[in-house]
Amino acid sequence: MPRAESFPDAEGQGVILRLVSAIQDNAKILSEIDGAIGDGDHGINMSKGFSLCRERLEKSPGGFAAGLRTLGDVLMSEIGGAMGPLYGTLFTEMARGAHGEARIDSALFLGMLEGATAAVKDLGGAKVGDKTMVDVLDPALEELRRAVRSGSGFSACLAAMADAGNRGKESTRDMVARLGRSSRLGERSRGTLDAGAASCALLLETMATSIIDLLGEEQ
Repeated sequence: MPRAESFPDAEGQGVILRLVSAIQDNAKILSEIDGAIGDGDHGINMSKGFSLCRERLEKSPGGFAAGLRTLGDVLMSEIGGAMGPLYGTLFTEMARGAHGEARIDSALFLGMLEGATAAVKDLGGAKVGDKTMVDVLDPALEELRRAVRSGSGFSACLAAMADAGNRGKESTRDMVARLGRSSRLGERSRGTLDAGAASCALLLETMATSIIDLLGEEQ
């Protein structure tokens, strides 16, 4: 049977829970990446926020949009520094794009990521080449847009997005940080991955594989 081209919002909370697990499972390595040019607490802080999200979802379960909104709210309020507001904005804006929709398809998902990426860029002021999560979001969005407009199936669009995001993550290794505390290191920040880019690529890949699994389950 071919994969479905959309999934019910009501069945999407499992996608959010898999995002939580991905961050929890990779918290140590994310902090190690951060420790090379930052405070070394990125994974710890992200795991704290995502774990709180799981607790709230267990008490008040919902669908895909509701789960994204809960995740955004928790990250906005519970993670310090710059990453809390940035990730809080990302997921809150994705939730806004899906609000009231019974089913999520590739065109709707594209609109969600477009709105969320624009909001993150507006908030943080980052652009491609600054060694931030935008170096993941921007190429992932562009590849998703290309795939959707070319008529590719939803699963193929998501896979293309995830691949582009991972390439974007790797591109930060050769960049000099221009924003945040790591920017003070100048050339010394070259040669390491950006922690925000690493977590962003992980989240996009996990979201992609989780939704692809969901599309494959539906008959």
